Amino acid sequence: MYQINHNKELNILEIENSERKLYGKIHLNSGASLQELTLNGHAIIEDLSPLTYANTYASSILFPFANRIKDGAYTFDGKAFQFETNQKEENNALHGLVYNKTFQIIDQETSHDSASILLEYNETELSIGFPYTYTIQLKYTFTSNDLNLKVSVKNTDSKAFPFTLGWHPYFLSDHLFNSSLDFNSTKKIVLGERNITTGVEEFELKEPFNIEDKQLDDCWVLDSNEVTFNTPKYQLIIGSSAENNYLQAYTPPKLNTIAIEPTTGVSDSFNNNIGLEVLDVNDTYDINWSLKIK
Repeated sequence: MYQINHNKELNILEIENSERKLYGKIHLNSGASLQELTLNGHAIIEDLSPLTYANTYASSILFPFANRIKDGAYTFDGKAFQFETNQKEENNALHGLVYNKTFQIIDQETSHDSASILLEYNETELSIGFPYTYTIQLKYTFTSNDLNLKVSVKNTDSKAFPFTLGWHPYFLSDHLFNSSLDFNSTKKIVLGERNITTGVEEFELKEPFNIEDKQLDDCWVLDSNEVTFNTPKYQLIIGSSAENNYLQAYTPPKLNTIAIEPTTGVSDSFNNNIGLEVLDVNDTYDINWSLKIK
């Protein structure tokens, strides 16, 4: 039987089954981010200590933009806007606005085979860089072999707004040097100074993409909606329901750890329009990201 426990003092949710083949930990005060995950007995997401969430954005939902906006500045519908540049060393706006918000529990269900939790953040205040209201819901569904994360964004404002979405999980391998990625791509994002997109170039993928000792902070245009992470102990399939998908891979200063980030846009999408979408008044955008262990 699956159980969901709410530590109200820390505002943390723990999800597990009786055989402990499945375990998850969600930090509601940190953007409802998934800080730990075990699937079929394999720990695939773990606490990144001594690295901090403030520096890693581990498993955060990236909205209204994924990655960076150069100088935090952009124009939309003929008007200029300015985000706070929370990445001081590069003078960029980084990873959106909901990674540090507190989400509320709307619903939860458990059964013999699964557990699901519906969480919500309702933005009613207008920020300088993004003067719109919206509601974002996250539905986590856990089974012993799978995790499905459904993200729903509703425009509750009186004006349409631009957006991209991303997810920033870090995955664990017992030997990252001997791990690899399988994905379909013929184009790579060209990153210039401050990791800002400057263009797109042709890319010839030699499968598998062996991680070895590469220091990654790279982005590819995907030609399919799946990426496979191969490790010596498990294989993880990362899926997306989006029509346009991008893959950001980053190796942090943490042994045997890699960020594999599915996104719907790239750095500076608010200016270069790569992956940028517009959500009309009262409309809702849905996306499903999934993890399946083999």
